[in-house]
Amino acid sequence: MAPPATQFELAQPPNDAISALAFAPDAPSRLLVSSWDKNIYLYDTLQNSGDGSHGVLLQTYENRAPVMDVCFGADGNEAFSAGMDWQVRRIDLETGEQTTLSKHAAPVRRVVYSREHSLLISASWDSTLHIHNPTNLSLTPLAIPLPGKPHALAASPSKVIVAMTSRLVHIYDISALSNALALQTNEPPQPWQQRESSLKFLTRAVAAMPSDAGYATSSIEGRVAVEWFDASAESQARKYAFKCHRTAQPASTTSDTPVDVVFPVNALAFHPVHGSTFASGGGDATVALWDAEAKRRMKVYQKFADSVAALAFSADGRYLAVGVCPGFETGMEDYNGEGRTKIFVRELGENEALPKGKGK
Repeated sequence: MAPPATQFELAQPPNDAISALAFAPDAPSRLLVSSWDKNIYLYDTLQNSGDGSHGVLLQTYENRAPVMDVCFGADGNEAFSAGMDWQVRRIDLETGEQTTLSKHAAPVRRVVYSREHSLLISASWDSTLHIHNPTNLSLTPLAIPLPGKPHALAASPSKVIVAMTSRLVHIYDISALSNALALQTNEPPQPWQQRESSLKFLTRAVAAMPSDAGYATSSIEGRVAVEWFDASAESQARKYAFKCHRTAQPASTTSDTPVDVVFPVNALAFHPVHGSTFASGGGDATVALWDAEAKRRMKVYQKFADSVAALAFSADGRYLAVGVCPGFETGMEDYNGEGRTKIFVRELGENEALPKGKGK
């Protein structure tokens, strides 16, 4: 097979806005995409059809309502979805069979799977987390009440980060969640840490460092914050936030000062190999690479035609998937992503995501 172009567009994209992208844990070309068009799409990004287009749509999984999030499970044949129909589902990607694991009392915003603990965590706008063990469906999912509406969720090897309204951030120890689920306790475990977000405006995305050291959050107001789990004063002094995904407009006739046009930072993803490197994607239609340790921008890719809605690195770190569609900034009344929704896959150069000064 000939190597793909540095960046290519997948054939047969969704018909409406993209809500999430996820690469399989055991296959760098197996990509899941969830969409507001009520479908989940499974692609082989490197298998090409005879017409010269890139990628092959392997299967579509239909839902009754828009799909808000999707993730892989223990392997490349298991997936989980979060829906506007309030349900958390397991999908057998081989047979297409869908099983409801739990039902919330409002739309489910996010799902994350912890391979280290074989746990699935869902976050719903009913202000709860549900903890599931997909390998033991006899266990009743554990419901954990939250003090705010969750908007972003991420899992590191040992922690789950929940970002909510009112700048609330709760961090849970996954082992404690696993133990509470196994014991079927009526007393939900308390957060390992409770924090106030470093960002002043609504959190749009959160991503966990693969090193288990910390996480990054982004807001609707063109900022990203990087924080560490360690609660010591020394570690907390290292946290920082910075402006990004903004464009400067020239000074107007009434003012000599250029004006920043601010865009939401919709997506974050840490590189699985070079753990301090992460990507951000924004409403300004750009993707940037950052070095979290060195506090520097490494790269900005060419501008896309529309807002960047979702990002995902392949498990081997060689590929970055970018979901592009019109943003919701102008409202939903006349929204139409059909024909403008696109998925791009970039094959990273050998040292493209390598932090400066670090060897191979």
